[in-house]
Amino acid sequence: MGKARLLIVEDDNDIANMLKIFFTGLDYDVDIAARGSEALEKTRQVLPHLIILDIMLPDIDGYEVCRTLRTNTRTSHIPVIFLTQKDERSDKLQGLELGADDYITKPFDIEELKLRVQGAIRRSERESLTDPRSGLPAGRLIEEQLRRIIREDGWALMDVRINHFEPFREVYGFVAGDDVLRFTAMLLGEIVDELGTPDDFIGHAGGDNFIIITTEDAAPAIRQRLKERFAEEVQTHYNFMDRQQGFIVVTRPGGEAVKVPLMDVSVGIVTPSQHTFADIREITELAAEARRQDTPDTSS
Repeated sequence: MGKARLLIVEDDNDIANMLKIFFTGLDYDVDIAARGSEALEKTRQVLPHLIILDIMLPDIDGYEVCRTLRTNTRTSHIPVIFLTQKDERSDKLQGLELGADDYITKPFDIEELKLRVQGAIRRSERESLTDPRSGLPAGRLIEEQLRRIIREDGWALMDVRINHFEPFREVYGFVAGDDVLRFTAMLLGEIVDELGTPDDFIGHAGGDNFIIITTEDAAPAIRQRLKERFAEEVQTHYNFMDRQQGFIVVTRPGGEAVKVPLMDVSVGIVTPSQHTFADIREITELAAEARRQDTPDTSS
């Protein structure tokens, strides 16, 4: 598993840098935002696994940041720990009512904060809320979104699979494989931000499989842009020789050397205008079938 990503939202440079040094030393990938608006922008660009959020910020307060995160489909699942000077019961209640996962008061015990961060991330993963590699919503959150859309019109479910991912991971290793999953999550976010709507949902169904829930109108353009950009940008994950020859060589158990193409993506789209769905399983099965038909190499 790759490093868990933390976003520390704190306008006190000394505290922010101390927390960054501390958690980086614990092998977290740490970013800092000094303002609430900056935190929302950074979260939109790269989903953190957890946010440590100061309430008193120079532009919008932490409550408003948390409220915005919780009302956005893409960020509603991210655990938030409030960090504040205040120790009033009403302030704690306000934070918890907005959906904060925990609350710690300055001056704080750094070891206690570490344990709370670790506990919140473990809880999120244990409850199948997020995938530990991509940080994207997983299992239960995906099911909730499918149950929501089955009663609505105008949506499109996109089933996205990275072709030839397992051979790549076999040759380049698990760390490189996790890097590709994180790259894919970031790419999906960028394209949906560009061509989709703020209410669109991106999930990691597991392994090399992702989903996007967007509008029926936006889905074709998202599909085209995703296939084009992925095929081009994923090449940076290969060494020069493999990029040049356009394939990698995998040795099978019997000793046979097999050429495997570079990774690309297949995308299947289903919409309620095409089908009538009785349950969410039908949505995912039809989307997977549409995605398999989009795969140029059916053996992948």
